[in-house]
Amino acid sequence: MKKTTRGCMIATLAAALATSAPHTAAQYPTKPVRVIVASGAGGGLDFVARQVGVPLSEALGQAVVVDNRAGASGSIAAEVTSQAAPDGYTLMFLSASLVVYGVVNKTKYDLYRDFAPISQAAAAPYLLTVYPGLPVKSVKELIAYAKANPSKLNFASTGNASLAHLAGELFAISTGTQLVHIPYKGVGAGLTDMLSGRVQMSFLSAGSVFAQVRLQKLRAIAIASSARAKMAPDVPTMIESGVPNFLVTQWHGMLAPRGTPRPVIERLHREIVKAVQRPDVASRLALDGTEGIGSSPEEFAAFLRSEREQWTKVAKVANIRGE
Repeated sequence: MKKTTRGCMIATLAAALATSAPHTAAQYPTKPVRVIVASGAGGGLDFVARQVGVPLSEALGQAVVVDNRAGASGSIAAEVTSQAAPDGYTLMFLSASLVVYGVVNKTKYDLYRDFAPISQAAAAPYLLTVYPGLPVKSVKELIAYAKANPSKLNFASTGNASLAHLAGELFAISTGTQLVHIPYKGVGAGLTDMLSGRVQMSFLSAGSVFAQVRLQKLRAIAIASSARAKMAPDVPTMIESGVPNFLVTQWHGMLAPRGTPRPVIERLHREIVKAVQRPDVASRLALDGTEGIGSSPEEFAAFLRSEREQWTKVAKVANIRGE
């Protein structure tokens, strides 16, 4: 009788726990949600996070509080988020820069073990732009010029081991050319030198450089996305231009600490999809050269793995080292 009674109690407790977990998730959230943004205020990642955060707050019925944690390409934000309770009340907005940082630097967290992907919210494709004085108007002509002038073409990046740096190295590897990397602290200084011709080419996000392209101060010769961009329909993709599988985007996505309940992950994913599909949000993102994505948790997980694989190979071949 005692064993039978004890067995019944365990079964009852297990059933209660099984029914209470979904119920708790269904009530989510009951307090403000903190979104740790892996960059400082005012940057592209912060902009996207805040555009998504407003409709997300409206849908959840709770405040979505943006907490900017800049430093180490987002690694500081990732460390804080990885240590948070997996209850859906601490989330992280990250960009491609964090994946690249983890490829070339040791971290106290594992981006692929310590987090639960929610969605790739948006992405801004990289543009290959050149100084107008350079006698090339296509990728084919640029490759021919680079091969005829080895190590005489400079490309600007936003810093050593940055996404822009690895994009330039990927181009050199993919085309068999020799380029000289010139790192800068941010986009502004690099653009200044490109506009003067001190640096002849760069891969930077479309939102960062397209204003100069419209003014014809820079020439866009290709875009590193799978399809032509709405903002630049006349600019061919790198793939169309003869460089297979060349895809580079400054994407933005949301993660939660590992162990966050699946119903919470699914709820957040649904609301992010709705947010980036709202016409007002989509139009504001477009002004920054960004398009909404809204991928599923599984799609985002697979994408993160593919990003790590690509940039690990590039860093190894180009012998890129971190801090």
